[in-house]
Amino acid sequence: MKHAFVGRKLLLAVATAALCATSASAQYKLASSTAAPPSDLPAAIQGAISSNEIQVTGASGPYCEIWLAKSVPTAPTPDTSLGVNFGQIPQGTLVAVVKFDIQGADYRNQPIKPGVYTLRFALQPVNGDHQGVSPYRDFLLAVPASDDTSAGAVAPDALYNLSKKASGTGHPSVWSLVPADEAPATLPAIAHQQEDSDQWVVFFQAPLATPVKMGLVVVGHAAESE
Repeated sequence: MKHAFVGRKLLLAVATAALCATSASAQYKLASSTAAPPSDLPAAIQGAISSNEIQVTGASGPYCEIWLAKSVPTAPTPDTSLGVNFGQIPQGTLVAVVKFDIQGADYRNQPIKPGVYTLRFALQPVNGDHQGVSPYRDFLLAVPASDDTSAGAVAPDALYNLSKKASGTGHPSVWSLVPADEAPATLPAIAHQQEDSDQWVVFFQAPLATPVKMGLVVVGHAAESE
């Protein structure tokens, strides 16, 4: 079964909406350091993650920490479809691990509880449900780390089901990837983007054989499609 990562109408509870409105208007800062990834990761995941930590802090304190994979494989045949920016990454690939220190919300405005999650690459299916919401099809799907025990790629349908455990809804927990055309010169970095909606984007070098700059929306969500 195919799932639309971002629907035409974004349904969320009033409490979640209030939380995200506050988060989007806050100021976020980024720092990087060398620190071991969370010790409670499954052994296979732990061994695949680097010790380069990206720390994102908001007005009230730590928001999340991100550790990139040591390496990301390249697909034999990149996907060059319309709306795909990072089609050289195979779907289901482990890209990073994230630890949320407080409750956050994904690109669909679905809440995500504090805790540790893997982030795996996926492309938004082309089925019309997300038309006009996002120009890009590249996403990272969050999976509770305790449910992700292999560093190898996960098949799309299996990944969607695992990611629903992170959102606690009938949809995967989706985190938008954006091009890094306007990224700061020095990476990693965080930038505030308000062109379409109020979002904070972490820019970094993805560790492919030929490193690729990309941005991950960590705060903010898609505007509702009318």
